Amino acid sequence: MFVVFAVLVGLVPVIPAVIYVLQNGKTSPAKAISRLVTGFNAFNFLVGFMAAGLALVWLASPTSVLAAGNAQAGIGDQYASLAAALSTGLACIGAGIAVGGSGAAAVGATAEKPESFGRSLIFVGLSEGIAIYGLIISFLVLPR
Repeated sequence: MFVVFAVLVGLVPVIPAVIYVLQNGKTSPAKAISRLVTGFNAFNFLVGFMAAGLALVWLASPTSVLAAGNAQAGIGDQYASLAAALSTGLACIGAGIAVGGSGAAAVGATAEKPESFGRSLIFVGLSEGIAIYGLIISFLVLPR
């Protein structure tokens, strides 16, 4: 499973890399290939560093200790914490995108027309609520 994951992670930058070479290879192909190889080296270094950290954690935690901890805690669903983390993280990313757009528009509207501050503040607050909804869902998903 780990090998499949590592291969898929290694193939992620291939499509943007091909697009980059096709766009920039017409003017200076040697420079485009040189930058591409440098970028792949940096990306592969980061993936290797993360894989080494994962292997270190995996080797440093014995399976029997982890199994005893789960049995003592009485955890029913092993994916509940993953679901909570994903709901909170993705909701916060979405809220950040929404606040970025509505906040810029609110600043622009307030600069042109100062009396529109209250109305634009409501829209920014509504987009911040997306993160709170994700947090509420993560509290509902986690076991009691």
